[in-house]
Amino acid sequence: MTTLTRVLVVDDEPAIHRFLKPALEVNEYEVLGAGTAAEALKRIATDAPDVVVLDLGLPDMDGKEVISRVREWSDVPIIVLSARDREAEKIAALDLGADDFVNKPFGMGEFMARLRTALRHRMQRKGETPVLRVGGLEIDIPRRRVAWQEAEVGLSPREFDLLAFLASHAGKVVTHKQILTAVWGPAHADDTQYLRVYVGQLRQKIEPNPSDPCFILTEQGIGYRLVDTF
Repeated sequence: MTTLTRVLVVDDEPAIHRFLKPALEVNEYEVLGAGTAAEALKRIATDAPDVVVLDLGLPDMDGKEVISRVREWSDVPIIVLSARDREAEKIAALDLGADDFVNKPFGMGEFMARLRTALRHRMQRKGETPVLRVGGLEIDIPRRRVAWQEAEVGLSPREFDLLAFLASHAGKVVTHKQILTAVWGPAHADDTQYLRVYVGQLRQKIEPNPSDPCFILTEQGIGYRLVDTF
């Protein structure tokens, strides 16, 4: 018997449940629902969903507080689905541990792609894949080696650390603060211009066309995403 991937949809709008449930089920997902934060926290603990789709505007608690509480004990992928489109809201949700952010209204194709990416990223974390291959780019984390179309690319230690961090979160948007804290330390958490310089240097070395990057994508005002398919 095949076990279906469980998706918990947390939203107080019945229309969202009516829209997502059949679309997810036709793609062979098992769909669970919750309309409040309290119900969501209970279902995450008892039903062990594989991924959570979370609205921020819940009637009993802000969705960001839900993310914060869940991250105290679970690494379940969380995709925020919200009408709040301010950058500050996205950054706060991502910094608290959300895996991605999709704005309402949204296209089902984009949503399904983000869902698959979040699930794939969780599998990569569990498997601790040491080598990431994206198109002609190969990132060998244990050997600290990067190659483009089998030709080795020379990176400085800091450039490699930056690329390795992005690779360990391939497919997921990571904020400026998350990158700077992980690669340079908490004292540099606000040095976004410093980060832009290093990303520019890295793109010059690994991108086929640095002015139109296809590997390291900019999430405007938020951070960066290393693609995991090409």
